[in-house]
Amino acid sequence: MHRSFTSPSSAIRSLALLGLLATWGGSSAFGQAGGATIADLARDAGSDRTERLIAGAKREGMVVVYTSAAVEDVAVLTAAFEKKYGVKVQVWRGSSENIVQRSVVEARGRRFDADVFETGSLAMESMHRELLLQEVKTSALSELAPAAIPPHREWIGTRFNIFTAAYNTRLIKQDEVPKRYDDLLDRRWKGKLGVEAEDSDWFGAVVGELGEERGLKLFRDIVAANGISVRKGHTLLASLVVSGEVPFALTTYADKVEQLRKSGAPLDWFVMPPGVARFEGVGVARRAAHPNGAILFFEFMLTDAQDLLLQRAFFPASRKTRPIPGGISLTFIDPARGLEENQKWSKYFRDIIINQVR
Repeated sequence: MHRSFTSPSSAIRSLALLGLLATWGGSSAFGQAGGATIADLARDAGSDRTERLIAGAKREGMVVVYTSAAVEDVAVLTAAFEKKYGVKVQVWRGSSENIVQRSVVEARGRRFDADVFETGSLAMESMHRELLLQEVKTSALSELAPAAIPPHREWIGTRFNIFTAAYNTRLIKQDEVPKRYDDLLDRRWKGKLGVEAEDSDWFGAVVGELGEERGLKLFRDIVAANGISVRKGHTLLASLVVSGEVPFALTTYADKVEQLRKSGAPLDWFVMPPGVARFEGVGVARRAAHPNGAILFFEFMLTDAQDLLLQRAFFPASRKTRPIPGGISLTFIDPARGLEENQKWSKYFRDIIINQVR
């Protein structure tokens, strides 16, 4: 495995550039007027720390989580947390872009509804830059892969999504599956290809690995020859592969298509080199209204939830769970560099894939 520097969606980048909005009232505004309480909890290393967090969370009565995870996955995680701790989880679900936007807008209005953020690494990194996150000192980090832990530690990777090609096994035979992106120039793929609408970071990673000039030309040629259908949402795209509306998708997530495959759906998946992966992360809100519950849920995602994620075909961040499938080499998208390069790759992705002219 190695790491690469690529880009997020334009929505996240535009907010990151506004990111200095935390300067309303001074750059330390998020850490004042209530932030000291959660900061003290986050630094606590006492032997009875967990017991005090549980007691505090029960007094608070609930924890509010903003997440982009699929509904069925969120339900499993929150049910397990509630059963273990007796603390209600209130979920607001949206895309990574919407989570960043909502959180920034709320902060500008001095409203802090979210206790925990749980979404893609580029969005998490953007919220770090917005000063919305609180670092939590926890021994759970010692059990995680180093790649899941950014230097600032204000959010931590819980699992990673592997971008996979997925195909309908009723429409495409295994011996017809392309082995590399150049194979998609074959006219047999005309009208059969699909991609997710926000995956400019995947695009940047793949093109970067192929060589920028060669990679951009290759995708222009693929679009010119066969077109690429653009769909919003990785779960939707996987479902369209199952239905046959999109026989071959370039950017599904391995966990979702594996769930569908195991349920008997007519699809299979593989990683077309260069392999690309992106972390999903969790972080505590710096102005969490339920600080004990927030830290408790944060640590739950790094410990107990790792086995639950494994059971649902994810690739958890824990070093003790599911290994990367044999023979797959992955480039991990670097969220910090991705924010810097967003405009470039979003423009290329938009011009070549989204606004394609055939």
